[in-house]
Amino acid sequence: MSEELSSLLHDCDTLKERLSGLRPLPSDALQKIEEAYNIEYTYESNRIEGNTLTLQETELVVNEGVTIAGKSMREHLEAINHAEAIDYIRDFAKSDIEISERTIKEIHALVLHGINRENAGRYRTVPVMISGSTHVPPQPYLLEKLMEDFILEFRELERKGTHPVLIAAYLHDELVRIHPFIDGNGRTSRLLMNLYLLRKGYTLVNLKGSDDAKLGYYKALEASHTQKRPEDFQMLVAEAERYSLVHYLSILGEIV
Repeated sequence: MSEELSSLLHDCDTLKERLSGLRPLPSDALQKIEEAYNIEYTYESNRIEGNTLTLQETELVVNEGVTIAGKSMREHLEAINHAEAIDYIRDFAKSDIEISERTIKEIHALVLHGINRENAGRYRTVPVMISGSTHVPPQPYLLEKLMEDFILEFRELERKGTHPVLIAAYLHDELVRIHPFIDGNGRTSRLLMNLYLLRKGYTLVNLKGSDDAKLGYYKALEASHTQKRPEDFQMLVAEAERYSLVHYLSILGEIV
């Protein structure tokens, strides 16, 4: 592990301890903060995948049930579904249920609800390509074993005491590499990563969907998948977690 990554993880832990010291937060304040985070995260995660709803439009669709003229039904459903999936991971994070393949399928089923009924919550049965990437996802017949190994490796990382932010990055990185679903792999991977971060007392990582941010995100994943260099992606997640913790503390009036 590089000194820079180690320093970032230390920063995350220091900030997390400060946040833990403020808990439990007043329920009204917590609800408002989480609602704002949920909308922004839904907006950015869908934006990465090409959804054209603005932040304000996303809020209107999710919280007010407004239909936005000129926007597709799929874009509306993506916003509604993602918001519901965030509620799911927040509830799941508070439970003592183990993260498993079933968890991943349930998240995916929420992401594609009403969009692709045949494939929601089901592993793909056809080969896929990733646009703009030289990484070729595994053939369908390999998926069952790869997903079993994925969960086993996740549990081994936990057993070894690997830093939670690195485990969260692994969950995202490896699930995207395997690409088990016909569609919705990116959103599902980001939600799985955040489920784990929430369970470990961290805040949601909100990876941005601007052109520059998206390019950096895809480059980091590409380096991991084609060059076996996961640290670029680990750095990206750790930086995003640190930013999220600082932002959360500043909302609560803390000077960081």
